[in-house]
Amino acid sequence: MRKVYAFDFDGTLTTHDTLLAFIHYAKGTPAFVWGFLRHAHLLVMMKLKLYPNWKAKQKLFSYFFKEMDLEVFNSLCQNFAAENRQLLRPKGLQLVEQVQSEGADVLIVSASIDNWVQPFFPQVKVLGTQIEVKDGCLTGRFLTKNCYGQEKVNRILALYPDRSDYYLAAYGDSRGDKELLAFADEAHYQAL
Repeated sequence: MRKVYAFDFDGTLTTHDTLLAFIHYAKGTPAFVWGFLRHAHLLVMMKLKLYPNWKAKQKLFSYFFKEMDLEVFNSLCQNFAAENRQLLRPKGLQLVEQVQSEGADVLIVSASIDNWVQPFFPQVKVLGTQIEVKDGCLTGRFLTKNCYGQEKVNRILALYPDRSDYYLAAYGDSRGDKELLAFADEAHYQAL
């Protein structure tokens, strides 16, 4: 039977959330601080569950990256991954490499944007939040649903629709991974 390993990215394979780290890397400290001060009310409302997580994330993303050239954005993503390998948990990296060498299918299923997750693991299939691009520039909107909660399961089912064809091992660390872990044959919570 085929084995599939699904890993959350932020907090599971990394030591902390990469959205904030990427924004800081791409925009610098003054713009980072100013942008978060301008959106503090949304972030507080999101934490209080009065405003949807995906909407707050998209507004923040749009504020920082709307109208950026896709090539410039992708270059920032590549450089961010190359210069921030220390964000990866050594145990997680080792496990990904081990199960790949054993012939398992490996997925990273993340609410983070594909563009900066993929360069950390170029040989792994990333199922993340995808961004909308028009005329070579970022619109600031998401092309797909935020890959969080049930959406993680939906993405796996889109790739592997017949659940009886594979054994699924999943690794996660937060509320956003709850549905994925419940869906798996083998669930690992905060294990790396």
